[in-house]
This record gives sequence, structure tokens and C-alpha cells, in this order.
Amino acid sequence: MSDPYFQQLFADRIGGAQYGKSAAIYKFEKIKRAKRQALADHPERQLLDFGIGENDGMADEQIRQRMAEEINVPANRGYADNGTPVFKEAVARFMHREYGVSLDPTTQVNHCIGSKSGLAIFPACFINPGDVTLMTVPGYPVAGTHTSFYGGSVYKLPLLAEKDFLPDLDGIPADVCAKAKILILCFPNSPTGRTAPPEYYERAIAFAKKHSIVILQDAAHAQLSYDRPPNSFLSIPGAMDVGVEMHSMSKGFDMIGWRLGWLCGNPLLVKAFAETKDNFDSGQFLAIQRAAIAGLDDPEIPKRIRAKYKRRLEKLVAVLKRCGFKCEMPGGTYFLYTPSPKGLADGPAFENAEACSQYLITQQSICTVPWDDAGSFLRFSVTYEAVDEAAEDALMAETESRLKGIKPIF
Repeated sequence: MSDPYFQQLFADRIGGAQYGKSAAIYKFEKIKRAKRQALADHPERQLLDFGIGENDGMADEQIRQRMAEEINVPANRGYADNGTPVFKEAVARFMHREYGVSLDPTTQVNHCIGSKSGLAIFPACFINPGDVTLMTVPGYPVAGTHTSFYGGSVYKLPLLAEKDFLPDLDGIPADVCAKAKILILCFPNSPTGRTAPPEYYERAIAFAKKHSIVILQDAAHAQLSYDRPPNSFLSIPGAMDVGVEMHSMSKGFDMIGWRLGWLCGNPLLVKAFAETKDNFDSGQFLAIQRAAIAGLDDPEIPKRIRAKYKRRLEKLVAVLKRCGFKCEMPGGTYFLYTPSPKGLADGPAFENAEACSQYLITQQSICTVPWDDAGSFLRFSVTYEAVDEAAEDALMAETESRLKGIKPIF
């Protein structure tokens, strides 16, 4: 069959004339297919899904109740544009209560339709052809994808175990620094779980000032911090001069599908984001913004969610250690990022983390996410569905029963 006339019209940013012809399978699509096959091959065996990257719990009852009320308010029916002032004010209260960060809600806060949307929009404020965005790998690729869309390029900062999973800013070549406009940080880091000590933020701020670079700190997992109290990049002296922070109502508030987040920090950067965003969307439904206020004003909600995922991670780490895996409790997030075995004592050998992940799903019906960007690692997520602690313990027992005899080799 011949190509349609528009085959030659696709933009180079999505593949140009070759769009749709690649046989390559995206990693997460490969995982989905393997899960379906495992269920078909072993219907008698429970699928242990540690690959899910979203909260398993519903939003708190008071948030849902507030939504039920707000959805019937006629004034909420219209376009939200850049957000309602009461949501911005709630964000300012939250940032001050949780992190000691003082913000002017009218000039230093702007909502977004989830942090993914915000990360997609931000490069449009800065990137011209030839410009560079500095990003960590592994990591969330959206800001880098949009950097490429605008003719820029991404310089990858590998998160290496020998560097304690902190991006090495000193190792960036001078010519790259000269072209760089944005540095994307992510703490607590997804997927490594690393949290940032204040002195690292201080080094990043000094780096940004030296090279005239803007910092965007992705704080989607900010409330899921275990090895130190939840903290904010913006609480560090000088941070407001060089950057902004992106927050989410998803991870710390169980509002995954509600799609609401915010950008805050330097007022001129927030203004640029808001004016650019005006050309991308018309804002999130006002009822959702107003419902989220109930979550932001209740400090117990993120505390409960944090305690749940910390408990689950502690259980998982204990199980994997007993089964011969080399892992430690992460500093934050609901991910456990652990070295991938090179093989099993009785075979097979694994070329990389993807091969190990495929073994676990096909042979053990255990789903994980492989990362081979900076060494070979497996990501286990503790967002599996379990109605209570007894269900968590039962799932852990089943996990241990399947893994205790495989004898991983590192």
C-alpha cells in the first residue's frame, strides 16, 4: 500500500516522513504487553505489579466532598485561564507552613494542569534553536522532548551510584554551559529516590548564577521524603533569584487523575510561564482547584500518604534483601531503585536491566521497570493496590516466596 500524501508532511520533531514506520517498542508499552502475556500464560498466578507509577489511593474524603459541592456551583463553569486567586492563596499558605517559603500569591504562583503540562510549557519560555537544557538521566523526559521541539538540545547528566545519584554540575563542559538556558532538577528524585541536601542546592544556585542559567526544580514527590523532612529548593538563600519550583497535587495528595499542579518562585519567571501558558490551555476546571484547597489546608493528608508509602518501602526493602538483592531504603518517592542482577546462580545471565525485568515478568509474574541509562537498575514501585496492612503483608509474602530461590548474582 502506498503512503498517504501527508506522509511527507509530518514534522521532523516527531519523525518526519518516517513517522509511524518504526518497529521500535517504547519501554512502557513493552512492559504492558509482557503483563498481558503473563496473565494469559499464568491465569492461576497473581500478577505482582511493582511497575505502576501512580498512587493507588483515592483522594481524601474531604477533597472529594468539596468537589461534589463545587461541581454544582454555576460560577465554576467557565474558563479558569491562569487560575483562581483562592487556589494561589492556598498554595502560598501551604508553601509557608510546610517549607517556610514566603510567596506573593498574585505574582509568584501560577497553576498548571498537572506538572507534566507545566514541564512541557516551560521550555517555550526560553528555548531557541541551538539552546541547551540540562537534564538528568534517568528522569522524566517531557521538558527535554519539548526542548527538542523548539530546536534545542538536551545535555544529559547521568545519575551515577558512585556520585551518590546527584548530578555532577562541575563536569559539564564549558561550551555546553555557554549554550545552556535551563537546568532541570528533580528532588526527591524519580526514579532514584535521592533527596537533595541543602548544600547541593547551594552549589546548584551558584552554578546557575555563574553561567546565567534558570533552574526548574521538579518537586512532584516533595511530600514523600523519608530521610529528611520535606524541603523546598526555594527555601535556600538565592534560589528565588535563579529559579522556580514545580509542585503537584498528585503524589502527595492522591489526586493523580485530577491534573493539577503549580509553578512558584521568581516573579518574572512565573509571569513568563503564565503568559506562555495562556497560549496552551484555558486552565484547569475551577471546581478541581477549589477542591484541592481542602487538601492543601490539611497537613494530615500528605502525612498519612507519606507514612503509607514509607511503610510499604520498608517492607519491600526487607523482603528483597532476604532474597539476595542489594538495596537500601530510598530517601524519598514511592520508588525503590535497586541494582539489577547480572544473572541468577543457576542461570540465565542478564545483559541489562531490561532482560532481568523481562525474566521477572515472564517467569515470576513480577512487574518492574528497567533503567539502563546510567548503569543497570530496576525500579520497584510500592503503589500496588492493597486495602490494608494485612493485604500488604500478604503481597510481600507472595513476593518473597517467588524470589527467595532465584539467587541473584551481582
